[in-house]
Amino acid sequence: LSEDVERVSENPTEEREGEMEVHEDSSSVILPDGELGTTTPSLRFSKTCLKNVFSVILLFIYLLLMAVAVFLVYQTISDFREKLKHPVMSVTYKEVSLYDAPGIAFYPGKARLLSCKHHYYDHIPPLINPGQPGDIECTTQRINYTDPFTNETMKYALVVQGPRDVKKRELVFLQFHLNETDQDFSAIDYLLFSSFQEFVSSPEKAKFMKDCESSYSSWKFSGGFRTWVKMSLVKTKEDGSETVEFKQETSVVNYIDQRTKPRSDQLFFVVFEWKDPFIQTVQDIITANPWNMIALLCGIFLALFKAADFAKLSVKWMIKIRRRHLKRTRQVTNHIS
Repeated sequence: LSEDVERVSENPTEEREGEMEVHEDSSSVILPDGELGTTTPSLRFSKTCLKNVFSVILLFIYLLLMAVAVFLVYQTISDFREKLKHPVMSVTYKEVSLYDAPGIAFYPGKARLLSCKHHYYDHIPPLINPGQPGDIECTTQRINYTDPFTNETMKYALVVQGPRDVKKRELVFLQFHLNETDQDFSAIDYLLFSSFQEFVSSPEKAKFMKDCESSYSSWKFSGGFRTWVKMSLVKTKEDGSETVEFKQETSVVNYIDQRTKPRSDQLFFVVFEWKDPFIQTVQDIITANPWNMIALLCGIFLALFKAADFAKLSVKWMIKIRRRHLKRTRQVTNHIS
């Protein structure tokens, strides 16, 4: 179309000569009404119409793409906010050869500690004089403190250093004796906390034990049985703070009292050992990566700007084509007239 317009504007003399020839020929030959100048303008009009239709279709396609890009932006931001609200729980395992020796706090009541020894490779020799005082080779501490829940009653705790060497399968074997009991069943409460050394170096041991009893769970082992406790350590990191707790697997074996005379006293046997050399760490992680979201948003906004720029150029091109078509129509009408 532009070439036709330029050709018409550059050769006005040829148009005038054509007009003169048309006038001269029209004096001799009579053409039917509407035959002059109808074939070529209709062809040009159909081409222009097709171009306009394709331009409108392209414009609608790019508007659709812009709508999709806007939806992707909204969806990306919504997913990012949702991932920030709901972090994923991550569990990792760290293998160690030596644990920090845990503290084992016993609440024996009227029971008495008879013996305490460290053994290796799960080998516990048979007791020579069960029910009689033996060797106490463990590091122990005795502490009295007020109950953290009532703040009235006094509690007596015997704190024993737990096993450390997990490769040698170190274990701690303890024997307690209770002479009399007024209950149908007898049990001793115990409490596990993460570090015996922290307890020893604490200037306020009573406050330390009160905090431990408030934070950790307590368990029991019964008299007349040999209770085997296998411990595992779980660290939980949340909101910048770290908490430590113990998981344990307990197996109980009946102890056959082979003493010659029937006794009314009660014997307690308990073994503490590490289950495996892995420390389990649990923490919340946010799977949403802000850099990935920023890169995606940049790409989407770039596509939006390019689509908007193309739509603007398409509209300008359509307006320009329309103006050229109207100008050409006016020129043809003037030529016919």
